[in-house]
Amino acid sequence: MNFVFENARVLVVGDVMLDRYWFGEVSRISPEAPVPVVHVGRTEERPGGAANVARNAAALGAKVSLLSVVGEDEAGRSLERLMTEEKVSVVLHRDAELDTTIKLRVIGRQQQLLRIDFETSPSHEVLNNKLADFERMLKDTDVVVLSDYGKGGLSHIVRMIELARQAGKPVLADPKVRITHVTATPHC
Repeated sequence: MNFVFENARVLVVGDVMLDRYWFGEVSRISPEAPVPVVHVGRTEERPGGAANVARNAAALGAKVSLLSVVGEDEAGRSLERLMTEEKVSVVLHRDAELDTTIKLRVIGRQQQLLRIDFETSPSHEVLNNKLADFERMLKDTDVVVLSDYGKGGLSHIVRMIELARQAGKPVLADPKVRITHVTATPHC
């Protein structure tokens, strides 16, 4: 398959996360435990997971839409802002019971010292609404990218592949689980 990203309409669906970085200097060990004390000097936020995949496709010149689930929280709003800044069209379903996945990395002396993960799985109702949006968005898509990080956002992955194939859309998938029983005829 010869595929050019420039101006391609790419639909990225999957688990998004907010990657946070705390950078600082280490000059001593804590008196409370044998761990370094990091004096944080700067912080960064970057799109992670499927959001990073969407960002990279947009950087290659594609017209990217991102479909995912986030919490009704500050991290979800930050992720939406970051994606908008990257010229990615976002459809983020909000789940009040979900905390947007955050991967917080603490870095001292150019070395990652610690990673702290905040994550919960989305509700069944929100995932059904996302599947309906997926079906609607297919008509304006040239290729579908399913980016699974095992956070529960692609529980309907088999159905998504079937729908994309029925619509004649190529599908690129990186699943965390074995996919079986896709009934539609492959097009790619």
